[in-house]
Amino acid sequence: MNRINSAAWGRRSALAALAVLAGLAPAQAQRATKTTKASTEKAVATNRVDQADSLALRKIFDEALLRGQSYENLRYLTGTIGGRLAGSPQAQQAVEWGKLTMEKAGFERVYLQEVMVPHWVRGPRERGEIVGNKDKSIKVAVCALGGSVGTDGKLKAGVVEVKSFDELRSLPDAAVKGKFVFFNRPFDDALIEPGMAYGRAGDQRRSGAIEAAKRGAVGALVRSLTSARDDNPHTGMMAYDPAVPKVPGAALSTLAAERLSLLLKASPDLQFELEMACKTLPDEKSFNVVGEIKGSKLPNEIITVGGHLDSWDLSEGAHDDGTGVVQSMEALRLLRATGFKPERTVRAVLFMNEENGNRGGIEYARLAAANNENHLAAIESDGGGFTPRGFNVEAEPAVVAKLAKWGPLLRPYHASSITVGHGGTDIGPLKEAVKPKALIGYDCDSQRYFDIHHTAADTFDKVNRRELELGGASMASLIYLLSKYGL
Repeated sequence: MNRINSAAWGRRSALAALAVLAGLAPAQAQRATKTTKASTEKAVATNRVDQADSLALRKIFDEALLRGQSYENLRYLTGTIGGRLAGSPQAQQAVEWGKLTMEKAGFERVYLQEVMVPHWVRGPRERGEIVGNKDKSIKVAVCALGGSVGTDGKLKAGVVEVKSFDELRSLPDAAVKGKFVFFNRPFDDALIEPGMAYGRAGDQRRSGAIEAAKRGAVGALVRSLTSARDDNPHTGMMAYDPAVPKVPGAALSTLAAERLSLLLKASPDLQFELEMACKTLPDEKSFNVVGEIKGSKLPNEIITVGGHLDSWDLSEGAHDDGTGVVQSMEALRLLRATGFKPERTVRAVLFMNEENGNRGGIEYARLAAANNENHLAAIESDGGGFTPRGFNVEAEPAVVAKLAKWGPLLRPYHASSITVGHGGTDIGPLKEAVKPKALIGYDCDSQRYFDIHHTAADTFDKVNRRELELGGASMASLIYLLSKYGL
């Protein structure tokens, strides 16, 4: 018997012995061994893939932390350009800056998408006073809500306080007509996620002026949407109903709201005096800014990542949404800098007019549909530039499950939480227009976000460099995995 045959006989003898011990026939034992071998080979191959991906992600994070450009880009956007309300000269400067920044980063194609946007202007600083007996007055911190009409001089009237629309509807006409309706529903601080509290309190800001006007009120005063107790009033978009008279809408700081509520209890007949010169001008031409890296294998499958370039006018718009803008551009730069050639086309989109109309998101989706584009997924960063936690996903359960399997790769960077949740306002219109498999919202620690959201306090100094760069790297890492494996 030659050496090879002896080895073969040895293997057969071993199988026979295994079969006796396991109660299997030799043929069954051989099949079991083949299955075990195949499983082992598959596990080894999977480990190799995981190791390669792990190393790739480590390179992305090294590049971000050691040579990241998000922070310095944000410094320029906020410090040199500042607040960027849609339709303003600063918004146009931001468009030009975004295009130039992406061209310098070496993206293969950079272009603009024209979009008409609303042009609301705040005018001179708003004034608000609580007026008591003998015209004694207390100045309070107040700001116009975005889109509000002005007061045409000083508007002085009594005040009725409510916590909800249902409470307002229950009041007799005489208690409301000719007065300001003061919506004083606070954040629910028992909720762990501040975003949920924001959502539950938000109707009073969005529709408070409509509900007040329906009852004959002269205006709406709204408690700022925040847990913070300070004198920073929070602006934000409000709406009007064409069938209902337009009355002014203004936000009170939380301290101002608490003071007004306390004084109303002591003196229900007190008055409030409001002066706002805001107005809406004709629509202005503006642009989304788009930068693209073409896919090497599946160029017709598109992954979009973006944030909104516009901001409210009270501040520099650092966390809302300067951080999302610079992180989206940085995500593509990180892929290029680490030598990764995406298999699918990746786009960074700086959307215009998220804050008071979402015209940029709507136009991007319209053009995607008109061009018959195939969007695999879209990612949005619009929750601030704080420490990464992971991603929220709008998708079918099987897609969410597939994304969740990548969690362990992101765990070393504290970005492994991949759960069902809201994708984002700018990318939302894509859902119906081109039906991507997933809308994905970058999720970071939001506990401090609503302290400064839509206020004068949303400034560059509130952004931590490492937190910001980690966020861009987290987004780049997810794009790497989406581009390589699809959904």
